[in-house]
Amino acid sequence: MEKRRTPDQRFDALPDYPFAPHYTDLSDGLRLHYVDEGPREARPVLMMHGEPSWSFLYRHMIPPVADAGFRAIAPDLIGFGKSDKPMKTSDYSYTAHVEWMLEWFDNLDLSGVVLFCQDWGGLIGLRLVAARPDRFAAVIAGNTMLPTGEHTPLDAFLAWQQFSQTVPEFPTGKILQGATVRNLSDAEIAAYDAPYPDESYKAGARIFPALVPTSPDHDGAADNREAWKVLNAWDKPFVTSFSDQDPVTKGGDAVFQKRVPGTKGQPHRTIVGGGHFLQEDKPDELASIILDVAGTL
Repeated sequence: MEKRRTPDQRFDALPDYPFAPHYTDLSDGLRLHYVDEGPREARPVLMMHGEPSWSFLYRHMIPPVADAGFRAIAPDLIGFGKSDKPMKTSDYSYTAHVEWMLEWFDNLDLSGVVLFCQDWGGLIGLRLVAARPDRFAAVIAGNTMLPTGEHTPLDAFLAWQQFSQTVPEFPTGKILQGATVRNLSDAEIAAYDAPYPDESYKAGARIFPALVPTSPDHDGAADNREAWKVLNAWDKPFVTSFSDQDPVTKGGDAVFQKRVPGTKGQPHRTIVGGGHFLQEDKPDELASIILDVAGTL
C-alpha cells in the first residue's frame, strides 16, 4: 500500500492546538496519530471526528475535559490529520476504517470509555461500541448515524456525496466552513487544509462519502445490522446531542432514542445554533454535556 505522511511543519502554529502528538503503528504499516491529554489512569473520553475534519475539531473540548480529571483522547482517522494517508481511494473501505480503529483501540487497552462521536466518528465509533461493548460506559452521539442501507438517504446527503466525487479540487477547509454556523478564521480554515499539501493526499477524504452504506449489500451494511443488535440491547447511558441546523443528519436523534434502551430518561439536548460541525459552533456546551454524563458514572 502506497502511503504518504504529511510533513510536520504543515502543523506548525495551529491556533489553539498545543497538544503533543502520540502515535500507534498498525499491523499493515500505517501510523495513526491521536491526542492524549489528562491523567492516564483516569476514565477515558474518546472523541471521534468525521469527514473531512480531524482532531483539530476537538481543540476547544479537549482542555476542559482533561482539566476536569478525565483522559481526553482524540484520534485522527487513517487518511486524515496527522495520521498516514494511503494514496489510492481503493485502499479505503468502511470495513478497513473499522479494523484500523479497532486495532488502535485494542492497542491502547481502554476501558470504562465515554464515547463522543459525530459524523463518521459515529459510523466507526458505534461499531467499536458494538465490537467491544464491555469497554464502553456511555455514548454521546451528535449529528451521526449507523446506516444499514435500507432507507433512502436525505437529499442533502446525496447532494454532498455527488459533490465530493465530482469536484475537481476537494476544498476541505471551505467544506468545514460551509457546514458551520459561525465564521471560521482564516487560520482555522487553513488548519483544516493543513493535512493535505496537495490533492494527492486527499484520497481518503474524497472517498469517504461514497463509503456510507446506501444499499443493503453495500460494504459495512451487514456489519451495521449486526451492530444494531448490540445497540438495541444497550442499556448503559446513551445521550443524543444533535444540532438544530444540520440537514444531513436531521432526525437521527429520534432514531437512536427509539431504538436504544440506554436513551431512556437521559438528558438529551438539541444544540441550538449548531451546524453539522457542532464542535466548532458550541464546544463549551458539548464539553459540559460530556462532563455531566461522565460525572454520573
